[in-house]
Amino acid sequence: MAGPAQPEAQDAPLSDAALLARARRGDTFAFGTLFDRHVGAVYWQAHRVVGDADEAEDVCQDTFVTAWRRIGDITIADRSILPWLMVTARYTALNTRRKRARRRAVALEHEPVDPDADPSGRLEEAAVAAAIEAAVARLSPIDRRLYELCVDGDLTYEQAAAAVGVTHGAVRNRVSRLRTRLRSDLREERA
Repeated sequence: MAGPAQPEAQDAPLSDAALLARARRGDTFAFGTLFDRHVGAVYWQAHRVVGDADEAEDVCQDTFVTAWRRIGDITIADRSILPWLMVTARYTALNTRRKRARRRAVALEHEPVDPDADPSGRLEEAAVAAAIEAAVARLSPIDRRLYELCVDGDLTYEQAAAAVGVTHGAVRNRVSRLRTRLRSDLREERA
């Protein structure tokens, strides 16, 4: 009677050269073994260049896709395909980094112009704000208070009248006059 089958001796791992020869004949398992063997080193090579985990993964994937497409061009150095993969990963990562820089440059060229970013615009706004502040400082105390409540603030004339202790009509007339006066003062300062 035959006994149980004896487990076969574990085969020694195949060299990169042997796996590459099989992969060249279309053996995807052999190529997968090469991938598993070298993916970590390729990833970290890419990460050193691009500095981003997601982009490094993309570069790593592109490197192995290139390896599969150009499998006949891969050369063995020191019994390994790793040097070929590392060089390919480095150039792929450098290209990715350049593309990212170009995209940023194009995005900056096409960004809408922010008027707040213009230093001369900010200076003009600061000058207008200072002129308004100076004109408001020249108003009578009650007009200054009405400016703060109705023009600078968001109270209605009715609410301002109750706060200051005058009639609604008085607030309406005073605010109308102080607006006219402020416009006049600002025109004089800008001239």
